[in-house]
Amino acid sequence: MTKETMKAVGLYSYLPIENPESLIDVEVEKPSAAGRDLLVKVKAISVNPVDYKVRSPKNRVESAPRILGWDVAGVVEQAGPDCTLFRPGDEVFYAGSITRPGGNSEYHLVDERIVGTKPSTLDFAQAAALPLTAITAWESLYDRLSISRDKAANTGKTILIIGAAGGVGSIATQLAKYSGLTVIGTASRPESTEWVKGLGADHVINHFEAFLPQLQPLGFDQVDYVLCLNSTEKHWTNMAEAIAPQGKICSIVETDELLNLTLLKNKSVTFVWELMFTRSMYQTPDMIEQHKLLNDIARLVDEGVIRTTTSETLSPIHAANLRLAHAKLESGRTVGKVVLEGF
Repeated sequence: MTKETMKAVGLYSYLPIENPESLIDVEVEKPSAAGRDLLVKVKAISVNPVDYKVRSPKNRVESAPRILGWDVAGVVEQAGPDCTLFRPGDEVFYAGSITRPGGNSEYHLVDERIVGTKPSTLDFAQAAALPLTAITAWESLYDRLSISRDKAANTGKTILIIGAAGGVGSIATQLAKYSGLTVIGTASRPESTEWVKGLGADHVINHFEAFLPQLQPLGFDQVDYVLCLNSTEKHWTNMAEAIAPQGKICSIVETDELLNLTLLKNKSVTFVWELMFTRSMYQTPDMIEQHKLLNDIARLVDEGVIRTTTSETLSPIHAANLRLAHAKLESGRTVGKVVLEGF
């Protein structure tokens, strides 16, 4: 019996994005759902920094094509026998797991506990821009920084979001504002500054300059929370200076340099990491929280509280367009999210 195949974009070698072999069109076996897995027919995908970080040049060659991609919107084709949350025909969106094949393929397997119901007011391309960044922003604010979802509890409190114009920053800015915080974003160009203001930030400062001298004229001698979405080590001293005593700092950006934690000691500051793949990577008992929060995000989108952050859509989904999307992200100058739709 001939096995059914599907289109995908993958890699065998880890190469610079300018190399046409860095991402190639491939045909692979179409999977089937078992356990709590859903088989999703992929309608649209988005790219994130994790894609080019995983793809970055290294001395390793894969024996089978490695498929990247951790933002998907699509339709459930098949539900495993243990599934209770979804059934065939349901429209879904999710980010998936870093330890499994990514979603840059016609069909994709994903555990239903990290999948949400697609916002009904968005098309697939608009929805595909949201999952990874929304999960990261949500977990950063509410799980890691322990910010209350009760607006009244946040009256008078401030958050500084470093890199507010990027994918995660675009969602975090909206969620923080919705939660009643005074939001100060960072950006460095006129277009990114306008983008951040358009998302609801109360103030915007430049992350290439010292923070406190920019915050003080705005009336802030300190901030209660810092969410770092860009170059943890570069901003470390500025964050330590700006954070309030007993404040909290969360970063999503790994560092190759040692961080001087002693800078936080006198203020009794909490520092915490966020990685949205932690729950799926370690199969934590609370994995289903990502299903719940994606449904909350969908509700907020449908209520008009959160807007999608799609800035550019490419079609169709193939290697050439994915290489173009990776190159755009690697430039470090993208605002919002680059989405691809349709095989």
